[in-house]
Order: sequence, then structure tokens, then C-alpha cells
Amino acid sequence: MIWNEKAECDNIDDRKVQQLYNLKKLVRHVYESVPFYTKKFDELGVKPDDIQSLADIAKLPFTTKDDMRETYPYGLLAVNEKDIVEIHTSSGTTGTPVLGAYTKDDLAMWSEVMARCLCMAGGTPDDVVQNAYGYGMFTGGLGVHYGSHTLGCNTIPAASGNTKRQLMLMRDFKSTILTCTPSYSLYMAEAAKEMGIDFRDLSLKSGIFGAEPWSDNMRKEIEEKLNLQAYDIYGLTEIVGPGVSNECEAHDGLHINEDHFYPEIINPETGEVLPEGEKGELVFTTITREGTPIIRYRTRDITWLWHDQCSCGRTTVKMHRLLGRTDDMLILRGVNVFPSQIENVLMRIEGTEPHYQIVVDRGESHLDEVELHVEVEPGFFSDETKSLEKIRAKIAQEIKQELGIAVIIKLVEPKSIARSEGKAKRVIDKRTL
Repeated sequence: MIWNEKAECDNIDDRKVQQLYNLKKLVRHVYESVPFYTKKFDELGVKPDDIQSLADIAKLPFTTKDDMRETYPYGLLAVNEKDIVEIHTSSGTTGTPVLGAYTKDDLAMWSEVMARCLCMAGGTPDDVVQNAYGYGMFTGGLGVHYGSHTLGCNTIPAASGNTKRQLMLMRDFKSTILTCTPSYSLYMAEAAKEMGIDFRDLSLKSGIFGAEPWSDNMRKEIEEKLNLQAYDIYGLTEIVGPGVSNECEAHDGLHINEDHFYPEIINPETGEVLPEGEKGELVFTTITREGTPIIRYRTRDITWLWHDQCSCGRTTVKMHRLLGRTDDMLILRGVNVFPSQIENVLMRIEGTEPHYQIVVDRGESHLDEVELHVEVEPGFFSDETKSLEKIRAKIAQEIKQELGIAVIIKLVEPKSIARSEGKAKRVIDKRTL
């Protein structure tokens, strides 16, 4: 089911015409109404009339998370404060939070793009959506909630946590779509096994998982343990929350709702715009947002974009699932490593569980030392020591072969790595850099 055929399956050239119209309108509006952007544009010597093509977007300044923090709370507001009907913020755990302010039309747009995402994951008005993303200031819960209502689904606002209750709700109300972080879905699978619940006896058909990078091998693990089709979703508070893009049934990239969010890929070092198909940092301009529209937001997420003839019929540009974030990337003895690359290796080695943690430190030699803690299946700890040694050697060998780094492998017992009901903590970096 396609929610909005005109928007999602439109002729690409026609879409570009509308994108340019909205971009020019946005640029003029923020230049005239947001002092932050007036100053930024003037510093670069750019005026609204300089934007005559979509390629001209490269003339505009970037917006960063630091910019959003420095202008907190209302420095990027582009409408009267009385027109704001809802606000969301990031957690602020690493500094001043960033704000997203929504007008009524912004909420309508958010509901629309989330309804599209649910349909991409096989959703219909007959579905029961169990929403296990956090509600409150975090955008995950309410974003899915609005989309589910717009599509006409029965919505269970379970929020994150209370796993036993989640499973009870799933069973009693016959939930057909689950939404949460991928790591939390695996935690649910573990808890279900302890409670004697078999996911094959439940009604789940699909899961929409996001808010943290995850690999294709973790997808296989989730699909097998939860007996559903797993779909990747992407979004961020600075842009709108969930609903920026989602996988369709082809599972070949995430369709970006580009009639609302104009994407670019840039070289994270130079800021240069890269051609379609090249890997780099994802940048978005919110070409229809009213409350807090953002020009060229640097997401720090690493991916690439492409157009193709998708079997689902949608013509929107696709983004590859996230490879990681520029600020999550570890540089280990000169090698760039993303946690998702390590996860991808682990998930294909028999006997390992999808729970791991990377501990980085510097020893007496002042060189980086990486210790990878990996949970293994319960049977291996009661088996012969040589079985554990075999797994340990296999992991070390495959990581060395694929990533080119030597890692100390520490196999740990099941449930010894802390679980999360939200985003999993994969890296502990003890280095003083």
C-alpha cells in the first residue's frame, strides 16, 4: 500500500520543480524572519535571489548542532511564538538540548510522512501498532503515534520499558506492527523466551526499528527471533523526528520523503557536495517546515544516496542504511571503524549473541587497545573450553580480515552486558585524547 501516490511516485523532474519552488520560498522567508540566518547569509554574501536552481543550495551556509544549541530555545523560530502548538527537544545529555518547534501544519506534515512510513512497512488501517518508542520530549513516540492515527490504525501507546507488560500487550491485543529501537526488540525476544512466549504464536507481521545504527545481520537475527519483517526507519529531532525516510518491502535502501526534506551528501572534511552514489555525511534542508525550518543541517550520519526503479513503485531518492556517525566513528591505530562494522562481523558467527560492547583504552605503550566483549549462547559456557577458544579465534580472525585491526576478544556469559530499553551503549572509550 502506498499512502500518497502523487508525492511518493511522482515524476522526478516534476518533483524537482516543486522542491525548487519550496526551497526559494524557504530561503527568502528565513532570510527575512530569522536573524541567525540573515547573519549567516550576509557573512557568505548570499541573497535569496541567488537561489535559481537546486544546485544553488550549495551556496547556502550549513547549520550544525552547535548552532542549534547556541540559539536555544527560540533563536531559530521562523513564526510567531503563538503559532507554535508543540515542542520537542533532544535529551541534552551531552550539552544544551536542541529544539524542534511545530505549528499545526508542521504536525500535519509529520503525521503524513509517518503514515507513509507505516505503509512502506506493510501497514494498513487494519493494523494494531504497538509503539514502544519513548513518549515525552523525545520525538520517537509521538511521531509514530501521529502517523498511526493518520493511517487509521489501532494505536497502543506502550512507550519504552516494562518489557513483561509489552509482551502481555502484544499477546492480548494482537499487535501486528512493533516500533522500537532494534536493540530493544532483541531484549524483548530474550524476555519472551524466559516467559515461555513464542513469537510464532503472536500476531506481529512487521517491526519498524530505528534511532540507532544496526546491521543487515542484526536484521536477520531480529526477524528470526521475533518472527516478523524488520524495516529500518530514519529521523532526527533537528529535522522532524521519525518519518524522514523508511524502507519499503524491497529492503533496498530507505525512501526519503524528499518533498519535505531535501537531502545532500557532503565530504565531512571539506563540506563539498558529493555526486549521487558517493559515501559521505548526510545533510538535510527542511523545505516545508514552518516553526523551526533548518537550512543544510549536518546530521553527522554517514551514508549515500541513489535513485533507481524500485519494485515498490516509489520514485523518491533512497539512502543506504546508516554506516555510523562521524562522531561515533572510532579511529583505532589510524583505522576508521564504526561499531556497526563490528556488529556485522559478530552477527554472522555461530554461537554469538547480539549483545556486545567495545572497550577502547591505551596501554603502557600508548597505543590503542581494543577489547571486544561478546556474549555467547548459554550452551558454550557448559561446553568444553576448546569450543570457546574456537569462537574467540574466529571473531578475532574475521575482524582482522575485514577491518584490519587486532582486537582482544573477551567472551562473556549471557546477560552480563547491560541491556537498554532505548539506545544500546556499544562503545566505552577510556582513552584520554
